[in-house]
Amino acid sequence: MILFQNIKHNIVIATTILLTCGAIQSTVAQKDTIRYVGKTLSNIDYHHGQLSPAVGVHATQIMRASREHPEKADGFGWTYNHQPMMAYWNNTFYLHYLSDPAGEHIPPSHTLLMTSKDGQNWTKPKVIFPIYRVPDGTTKEGVDGVAKNLDAIMHQRMGFYVSSDNRLLSLGYYGIALDRKDDPNDGKGIGRVVREIYKDGSFGPIYFIRFNKSFDQSKAAYPFYKKSKDKKFIKACDELLSKPLMMQQWVEESDRDDALIPLKKEYKAFSYYHLPNGNVIGLWKHALTSMSKDNGKTWEYNALRAPGFVNSNAKIWGQKMSDNRYATVYNPSEYRWPLAISTSDDGLTYKDLLLVHGEISPMRYGGNYKSAGPQYVRGILEGNGTPPDGKLWVSYSVNKEDIWTASIPVPVTSEVKEDVNDVFNNLPNGEELQLWNTYDLAWASAKIEKKADGKKYLTLRDHDAFDYCRVERVLPFAQKMEATFTVIPEQNDKGLLQAEFLNKQGLPAIRIIFDADGQIKVKHGARLGGMGSYEAGKEYTINVKLDVTSRSYYIKVNDSKETFKIFYAPVDGISRIMFRTGEQRYTPNPDTAPDTPEYVDLPNTGVEIPEAVFNIKSLVTKKL
Repeated sequence: MILFQNIKHNIVIATTILLTCGAIQSTVAQKDTIRYVGKTLSNIDYHHGQLSPAVGVHATQIMRASREHPEKADGFGWTYNHQPMMAYWNNTFYLHYLSDPAGEHIPPSHTLLMTSKDGQNWTKPKVIFPIYRVPDGTTKEGVDGVAKNLDAIMHQRMGFYVSSDNRLLSLGYYGIALDRKDDPNDGKGIGRVVREIYKDGSFGPIYFIRFNKSFDQSKAAYPFYKKSKDKKFIKACDELLSKPLMMQQWVEESDRDDALIPLKKEYKAFSYYHLPNGNVIGLWKHALTSMSKDNGKTWEYNALRAPGFVNSNAKIWGQKMSDNRYATVYNPSEYRWPLAISTSDDGLTYKDLLLVHGEISPMRYGGNYKSAGPQYVRGILEGNGTPPDGKLWVSYSVNKEDIWTASIPVPVTSEVKEDVNDVFNNLPNGEELQLWNTYDLAWASAKIEKKADGKKYLTLRDHDAFDYCRVERVLPFAQKMEATFTVIPEQNDKGLLQAEFLNKQGLPAIRIIFDADGQIKVKHGARLGGMGSYEAGKEYTINVKLDVTSRSYYIKVNDSKETFKIFYAPVDGISRIMFRTGEQRYTPNPDTAPDTPEYVDLPNTGVEIPEAVFNIKSLVTKKL
């Protein structure tokens, strides 16, 4: 009995010690690990997740894929475009992305580069890393098949490096996929290539900077970087190779025992930022995180899921912003929508969740492993330049098809405290859309334009058969409000303009429509009510006086008599006004099949519809 009691006592002590150690370890992890403590979560039934937008985000489609009109796209007509990377150097934005004809991991494959002086107007893509032929007879250990007339697959997780003597290196990786299910980032590829980008926009020669040890280097199409006659180029490459945090980006594609990689676990898509005390926060897919206290040479613990963060198998980006606060940008769901930003004062505790990109255009082209939504977000890495506007810039693909950028004003906020008085012609040049959120497409633009009358307007153009442009203005939250906006349509026989009053979660209560049949309409539940006709080139001033408590509003067009209407959906208040050149989309949704049928395109993918143009002259609101 005594022996049993002693054993029981020892078990209790041992259990207590284990629990205490676990609690201590948990406490340490909680202290040293980034975490999301906010209460806002995304609702995947909506493409915008019912998230409030970060004020002033400008989302811009800089490359719209088109197999039928390659001259308006990438010059090749390839429709799988993904994994963009950014840098800012020589007063210029640089962005490169990988591209395949139709589907992921199906060759041929190359990397394209675009540049921009202002982040809005981008050059046509240029090939920076061309198609690479895998030597016939190449095999991969553990993978069936032998390469024959096979091209490599681009799969880079690192895009750029600016050296200490201000040279810009661009990097890519040539992997091998022996079939469409084979992984090119399994450490059994060819190797990583590098070339310099010069200030005049030209490129230096291509070199290998690191081979996979399984590849026969004697068969390489490009020389090793040490063969360069440019000693400063070699120095820049050596400098890059000496940086553990740079090397950590290579982990997936490098040899699994590569001595240059500090943390050799198979974590994917590394990004990082420094805290004020010099510690480094590392981030990987699935919101995995760890901390380094020696600039990436060693890591404090194996990566664990950041408490409170919701993120699936898509990239997460983290960085310090120009106001010395921190941001993470990612898909806060098990899907690749919406794209959101969360901010932190100290780089550890994240408190909010705001919308960056809340639209999913139809996936026009089928292909291997194509996923719906704005995804694989990357910003500008520490040391790779700082745009002078102080904004946070990110790049991403939509549907692994079109390439986008978004600029996010800093400080990041979701609130506007003053009523709107936006008469666009009266606002300073370049600042007209400072507080507007824009969804601006290559074939459906949303920009400030000066017209023949010499005045500036917010002009919405749309000749995209599959998508629409959209702008919205965040307002001070109100239950009673008067809003007045003036629109000049340039036609009355085609196109569509919808104006909606939204609550904080993006749910509409009032919809006013300039329809393709030349009629102005409002939504009454399932039906539409007429407000009269409209003519091309004529001004239409819409005045709305709304009251959330009675779910009603008065509306008049120009000098017509006020008409009493009822909200078509109840809301708790109005926080935004939105203008859109198409019908709201509700697919894909959580039950949509995860992969499009391979190479099954939507009908008429190359069609262009006649352009419709709507000019917004002004928006004025008053909280009552």
